[in-house]
Amino acid sequence: MFRTALRNVLAHKARLLMTVLAVMLGVAFVSGTLVFTNTISNAFQNSSAKGFDQVDVAVQAKHQDSKGDAVGKTPELTQAMLDTSAKVPGATSATGVVNGFTAIADKKGKLIGGGFQSEGGNYWGDKDARYPLKSGTAPHGSGEVAIDSETAKRAGYKVGDTVRLSVDGPVLSPRITGIFTTDDGNVAAGGSLALFDTATAQKLFGKAGTYDEIDVKAAAGTSQAALKSALDQALPKGQTETTTAKKLADDQAETIASSMSGLKSGLLVFAGIALFVGTFIIANTFTMLVAQRTKELALLRAVGASRRQVTRSVLLEAFVVGAVAAVAGLVAGIGIGAGLRALMGTIGATVPDGPLVITSGTVLSALAVGILITMLAAWLPGRRAAKIPPVAAMSSVHATATTKSLVLRNTLGALFSGAGIAVVIAATTMNGSDGQAPMGIGAVLLIIGVFILTPLLSRPLIAAAAPVLRIFGISGKLARQNSVRNPRRTAATASALMIGLTLITGMTVMAGSLQQAIDKMASSAISADYIVSMANGNELSADVDKTLTTTSGVTATSPLRNAPSRIDGTTEFLTGVNGSAIGKLTDLKVDNGTFKVAGTQVVVDDDTAKSHGWKAGSTFTTHYEDGKAQQLTVSAVYEGNALIRGIMLDNATLSPHQTDPADMQILVKTADGASSSTKDKLEKALGSNPAVKVQDKKDLSNSIAQVFTLILNMVYGLLAMAVIVAVLGVINTLAMSVFERSQEIGMLRAIGLDRKGIKRMVRLESLVISLFGGVLGLGLGVFFGWAAGELIGAKMSTYELVIPWARMALFLLLAGTVGVLAALWPARRAAKLNMLSAIKSE
Repeated sequence: MFRTALRNVLAHKARLLMTVLAVMLGVAFVSGTLVFTNTISNAFQNSSAKGFDQVDVAVQAKHQDSKGDAVGKTPELTQAMLDTSAKVPGATSATGVVNGFTAIADKKGKLIGGGFQSEGGNYWGDKDARYPLKSGTAPHGSGEVAIDSETAKRAGYKVGDTVRLSVDGPVLSPRITGIFTTDDGNVAAGGSLALFDTATAQKLFGKAGTYDEIDVKAAAGTSQAALKSALDQALPKGQTETTTAKKLADDQAETIASSMSGLKSGLLVFAGIALFVGTFIIANTFTMLVAQRTKELALLRAVGASRRQVTRSVLLEAFVVGAVAAVAGLVAGIGIGAGLRALMGTIGATVPDGPLVITSGTVLSALAVGILITMLAAWLPGRRAAKIPPVAAMSSVHATATTKSLVLRNTLGALFSGAGIAVVIAATTMNGSDGQAPMGIGAVLLIIGVFILTPLLSRPLIAAAAPVLRIFGISGKLARQNSVRNPRRTAATASALMIGLTLITGMTVMAGSLQQAIDKMASSAISADYIVSMANGNELSADVDKTLTTTSGVTATSPLRNAPSRIDGTTEFLTGVNGSAIGKLTDLKVDNGTFKVAGTQVVVDDDTAKSHGWKAGSTFTTHYEDGKAQQLTVSAVYEGNALIRGIMLDNATLSPHQTDPADMQILVKTADGASSSTKDKLEKALGSNPAVKVQDKKDLSNSIAQVFTLILNMVYGLLAMAVIVAVLGVINTLAMSVFERSQEIGMLRAIGLDRKGIKRMVRLESLVISLFGGVLGLGLGVFFGWAAGELIGAKMSTYELVIPWARMALFLLLAGTVGVLAALWPARRAAKLNMLSAIKSE
């Protein structure tokens, strides 16, 4: 039976080619994902480990837990602690580390590093072992800075140039005195690093006389553990915590691996979708091969082969096909992994140097996935083959599905679909994240149910296309009949395309609805013309608000200032605002009371008010971060949203209790309203600062929606793999169907249907099947988009379902195009059949 199985594989190489390609693509996606993520993770871990070469033990401030009603202050590492650390037995040196956000502009004034990866720090003395100088000298004084070599290379800076940079608002223009090399992970990932002398860094980052960390180097012969123990004894108890460099490196490696696991999981989900779609092709292929070899299999039974042996022979064929596809997919996946890494460099996402990582787990996963998926998909056709009775050797016609089997299938499909719809609808009534898991389960049940019911659905839906097909005469009529002749085959072919379009449509519906919801939220909640913030989301200097207030054309401003507090034994963040102007800058719907922020009168969003049982006129006691308490009165309760929520009180009341007041955002109203000229005026007033963003409401909503657009485009790209696999499925089904109907096609040619008519028939058949899958995919996609939107709408009052009719029409056109393109080769092959040879074929 093994030789028989191998012979059948070799005899049907062309027919199994599409199956091999489908499995290969899925395996390539899986192995490529594993190679890529393992390579990137390994490179960052090695780079991170190098960053701890100059430290054996790190001393950090121990954050105190808040006790009672007080909000604890952030502890500090003082100069005395640094001096003590340097004198500890076993220590050769101690370095004080200061860091913070520092935006560097290129020569065109644009931000380098993407905001969150723009860092600053201190250069220790004249020669800092952490940052070897490539050229120039160490920075000294407020007018000097050193920058990393990668940033200098990207921006074209050299020693002696003046560079524009910003820490928290005001623009600085120091001279570059040195260019250094570093193993910093942010720089390796495309960010930037600027270093000042220690005193300047402390002043710029608001840490005068203090440090963020103290790095201690051990003397020869002193272990990291011994040095850690000595530091624990010498430093003030309860104020500091020490960590060995090994522990820091291990923690960093774990963090990197954890961050990469999300990317890996996401990519593997799409690989799974491609493989899932591929199972339809595999099952379809083996079903048709079994049907075409009915006489052969029955003869094997007649000469003594058992049912188990027949099933094994089919599974052996699947094993060989899966093994070939898995090996090819692994090789292709290694190429994909290397290509993705190279691609990251071309799009500006720098990755540290390192070897391509191909683990044994990657190899085993690729082989296991390819072989198991193929064998599982071929199991049902093999089981059916084993049921062929020997008497069937007298006829090459395979037994048709019985009424009982069809009733059982339709009943099972209806149960799965009904259960799926019920679970999805029930999930929409749940609260936010609680409904995600049930909705996922319901979606899987519904997709399985629709797949099972697809043969039943194919007849009425394809029949609906009959009026259009009549335009094409006999070719159209034959195409319709061929499409419904074998509903199971049509269903399996259409379902592959259905899954891809379901996901694409669902994501498009959600993205369009979210975009509109964000636009509504920005326009309804904010009446300010502009929102000013830092590019990395950090705090703005208080000088920014002062500058804007004195800028001509500005009629009102209000900084939004965050501060922790204790209320009723829990931590609540207060939002400080300009009480006299906030009413002009926002347009919040008031549910209860009169909107007034002044003195001890505050306004509270509805969720916070509900959690504390407050309403207009309620009073409560807040404990500020300096430990002082004050009684506040709720003047109004407003409807909060993702942009504005929380307890708002006047900055004049809040600021005296803050050690270092800083603003997260500033709302700005101007006399001329939002315009490009006004925006330019504000940006120039702030010194054309690369670190500060000036956005109108449209810019704000676009920046938020940009995340969803990026995700959507990534989904489109990743799902393209599933669509390609689906195309292979259509080609495979049509090609094998043409072979199966060779005699019929020969007869059609003999009675007068020309080659053009044959081509048209096959193309129309493919078009009908593809559009059938497209219609099912669009319907399911809209349903899932609506259901997911119901969960989002529970937390976003402005969310409304938006049906993207234009894009859906485009998707349906795409499905039709897939059908036409997939039919090119099978149609050409059918038209080239010799009619006499075809008539004589069995």
